[in-house]
Amino acid sequence: MSLIPATILTGFLGAGKTTLLKRVLTEAHGHKIAVIENEFGEENIDNEILVADTAEQIVQMSNGCVCCTIREDLRATLADLAARRRKGELDFDRVVIETTGLADPGPVAQTFFMDDEIAESYLLDSILTLVDAVHAPQQLDTRQEARRQVGFADQIFISKADLVDAAALDDLSHRLKHMNPRAPQRRVHFGEVPIAEVFDLRGFNLNARLDIDPEFLQAAEPHHHDHDHHDHDHGEPCDHPHHHAHDDDVASFVFRADRAFDPARLEDFLGAIVQVYGPKMLRYKGVLHMKGADRKVVFQGVHQLMGSDLGPKWAPGEKKSSKMVFIGIELPREVLRQGLEQCLV
Repeated sequence: MSLIPATILTGFLGAGKTTLLKRVLTEAHGHKIAVIENEFGEENIDNEILVADTAEQIVQMSNGCVCCTIREDLRATLADLAARRRKGELDFDRVVIETTGLADPGPVAQTFFMDDEIAESYLLDSILTLVDAVHAPQQLDTRQEARRQVGFADQIFISKADLVDAAALDDLSHRLKHMNPRAPQRRVHFGEVPIAEVFDLRGFNLNARLDIDPEFLQAAEPHHHDHDHHDHDHGEPCDHPHHHAHDDDVASFVFRADRAFDPARLEDFLGAIVQVYGPKMLRYKGVLHMKGADRKVVFQGVHQLMGSDLGPKWAPGEKKSSKMVFIGIELPREVLRQGLEQCLV
C-alpha cells in the first residue's frame, strides 16, 4: 500500500485553524480525510464540526472524512488509524493533524521519522501555519510558540488580512519572510484556500521541490549578488523601512557557495552541529554541490533529525553551486558560516 500523506496544521490560538479545517472537510473534493485533533481542554473539538460520543475516539463523517480526538499519544493514534485502514474498517486517503494553538510542531513532525512503524505507513507532506494578521505582531513579540510555528512552516496562510491596513500587512509579511524565507505566504479569507494549496505540497519530500523557491532570497537580499555566500542579518541594510523593529529569536541564515563540498567533512560538521544546536534548529534544507557527484544532493532536517537524498543530475551548462537555509532560534551564524566554509573543497 502506498504511504498515507499527512499534513500538520498549526497556528496560534484564534488564527483560524478550525475554520480552515471545517472548509477542507466540507468541500466536495473527493479526498477522504482522517483528522486528528491534538487539542487540550474541555471542548475537545468545536462541537458544530463533530457531534461525537467521547468514548468513541473515531467518528465517520457524512462526506467520508474520519475524525478522531486524541488525548493519548499521537504515535499510538496514527498506528491505530493505519491498522484499521489496512483491515478495511476505515476508509481514508490522507491525515490532517490539527495541533493545539500553543503547540510546538517539532515533536509532531518528528513522530513521522522517529518511529519505524509510522514511517512505514505515512509520508509527512507539509506543515501549514496560520497567522492571524490582527494579533500576530503582538503574539510574535511575546510568545516563542508563535515564532516557532512560523519557523516550522512549509506554507504560511495569513488570516484576517482584511482587518488590518496595507502597511501593517506588509510589515507582517516582511517579518515572516525574515523568520522563514522558504515558506510561501498566502492571504486567506475565512479559510477559503484552494485544496491544491493545502495538500500534496511535498514540503518534506526531498525530491519533489528541489530548488529552493526562486524568490527565496529576493526579499532577504536586495544586494550582494556577487558574493560566494551571503548572510542577511538584522544589522545589514535592507530595503524595508520598518525592518529594525523586531529582534525575533527565530530567524533564518542562508549560506551559498560555488565551490564543491567535501562530503566527509560536511557530514562530520553537520552531525556535530545538530548534536549541539539541534533543539534550536527548527528546519533546515539545501541543494548541494558535492565533490565527485554528477547529481545534486538534497538535504533537510528538523531539530536533530537530518536526511539527504540524491536529486537530479546537474544539467549541461548549469552552474554548480550550493544553497542552504537554516531556520532556528538564536542560530550561531558565525559558527555555521565558518564551519561550512571549512567543508568546501
